[in-house]
Amino acid sequence: MSLDQDQLEQAVGSVFADLGVGFTGPVVVLGDRLRLWTAMAGAGPLTPAELAARTGTVERYVREWLSTMAVAGYVHYDPAARTFTLTDEMAAVFADDASPTSLIGVFPALIACWTDLDAVERFFRSGGGMGWGEHHPALNGAQARFTRPMYGAGLARWIGALDGVAGTLERGGRIADIGCGYGVASLLMAEAFPAATVVGIDIDPGSVATARKAAADAGVGNRVAFEVADATAFPGLDYDLVVFTDCLHDLGDPVAAAAHARSTLAPGGTVLVVEPLAADRLEDDFSNPYARIGYSVSTLVCTPSSLAQPGARALGTMAGEKRLRQVLADAGYSRVRRVAQDAAPLNIVLEARP
Repeated sequence: MSLDQDQLEQAVGSVFADLGVGFTGPVVVLGDRLRLWTAMAGAGPLTPAELAARTGTVERYVREWLSTMAVAGYVHYDPAARTFTLTDEMAAVFADDASPTSLIGVFPALIACWTDLDAVERFFRSGGGMGWGEHHPALNGAQARFTRPMYGAGLARWIGALDGVAGTLERGGRIADIGCGYGVASLLMAEAFPAATVVGIDIDPGSVATARKAAADAGVGNRVAFEVADATAFPGLDYDLVVFTDCLHDLGDPVAAAAHARSTLAPGGTVLVVEPLAADRLEDDFSNPYARIGYSVSTLVCTPSSLAQPGARALGTMAGEKRLRQVLADAGYSRVRRVAQDAAPLNIVLEARP
């Protein structure tokens, strides 16, 4: 077999780059667990010994960690002074959970993806799937930590872009948060609209238990409740806002879920759908920096989630706006518009009304 040498070198280089990312991930997580990132934030140039002293860690290990992060391009290395610096911009990604650009919380999800790989392999061979609650617990924790700063920066603004909804909630409306997980969006909405009541709905009892504790810890248990229920049959009526945050594509029957949400709305009520940014055609996603993550997560997590449920529609994480609009049209919504376009968007945000 004759191989094109240039193309072979490109192929090897591409795979080596991916292997580098894969092996770097656990080292990034170590920096988070040991508080190395936060110790470097705003500290200026540091030697390994200085960082070790700041964090109560062993200098030899810290030196190797810093070398890894420098080669990865996450930390700046000054060879003359033999010091390492975390820039403010990189600190906003790795060292500040409140930053809307924080991504450090995503890395532990890799633990779940590798741990559950054998199960997903079985699904490829025989069909079926698994719900979010059946995955390694690192997955839900990573999802909550990843979405908290993003929703903290965007959710109230997205709701503010809906027609008349913010005013209703400010006066004391009712919100249903479908697929609430650990309750991140529920609690953020309760904080943004202190006169409103919020009901979070999730099919996973473990997630609901975690969300209830979070509400109690935040002191909002009197107006934020969480229920274990299917998205196609959750309880309650007269909701002024029903929210699907990054979950419609995970559902077995998203049309039935959206139709049920419509049936629970108060007069003038609205459904807010937040989904990962995706193009309508695969080839148009090649330039989308999020797409590679999105399709991988879809293969390992979201498609198995849908295929584990009745309906098994399997929209996929990267469903795209056209398919989302079709789901909402099939569910009986006559008015759908895209709202709150961000400068660097990661989400498709849709307002749907009957």
